[in-house]
Amino acid sequence: MAGAEGADAASGAPSDATSGSRTPEQGEGQPDGQGEAPADEGGSPAPRGEDRPEARLERAVRAAEQALIEFEIAVETFRVEVENFSRLHHQKLGPMYSRLDELEAQIAEARAARTGDPEDIFKAHEARARVMPMPGVEELFHGWMDSDGLFPEAVAMLTDQPVRPPQRVRPSEEARKLFRELVRKAHPDLAQDDGERKRRDEFISRVNTAYARGDEALLRELAAEWAAGPAPEEWKPSRSEELYARLEWLSQRKEMLTLVARELEEGAIGAMLKLAPEDPDRLLEEIAEQLLTQVGEREYELATLISQAP
Repeated sequence: MAGAEGADAASGAPSDATSGSRTPEQGEGQPDGQGEAPADEGGSPAPRGEDRPEARLERAVRAAEQALIEFEIAVETFRVEVENFSRLHHQKLGPMYSRLDELEAQIAEARAARTGDPEDIFKAHEARARVMPMPGVEELFHGWMDSDGLFPEAVAMLTDQPVRPPQRVRPSEEARKLFRELVRKAHPDLAQDDGERKRRDEFISRVNTAYARGDEALLRELAAEWAAGPAPEEWKPSRSEELYARLEWLSQRKEMLTLVARELEEGAIGAMLKLAPEDPDRLLEEIAEQLLTQVGEREYELATLISQAP
């Protein structure tokens, strides 16, 4: 999964940025006496700017920020795939599951009617209860609304507009490319102040919405909008204490995203996606074929029971 690769990058970036950095040799390409840093009162050369602890910390923070952004991109990409797969799974296969439940209930009822056995009667009641379960309050609005209000599909149904479900589990390669580029450029973690962070938060929210819908045209418009907007100021190093605090925050953020990625991977839909990471749409077709086979088997079993009834 892409999230696992992002996790490795996020965890390794700070140490690589610190231990793998190299500074130019003093005096290289400079006239005599100009390549060396001025000596202090004790006669030792003063540290060059690139060798200051703050400079090394800055490089570590920059590397950790970029690694975290890549990890977030990987987690968000997989989350969209899981969400789209779940929705398509429900839309395409839900009726088949309902048909199987109904057939199971009818088979159990036919068997109970033939035998009169109390255990068979109990099983028949259980099977019938599974067909029409009593929903909980939170389930009544599942697939219709969240904290932001009604989903577009729900609005369309309530206003007699045609509902357009996702056509594919995975957005196109072009949409994925545009999404990654926009997140790398406009990520809120690169903001220098609260105002800039708010602007980036709002922009990335629009990018996520466009990507979830696989809307390449809108993603291109957003790319043009960001390119025409104010150029973000280059991040500058702060005091060592603030840089250390920044590294700690990045580490905590990465741990949180790791938990999110693990939940996505270990969930039922995520586990199904891992069975066919390159072609999840084909996986839906295979499951549908299996369900159709099961429906045929149950229909035959039910017909046999009915024909044997006295």
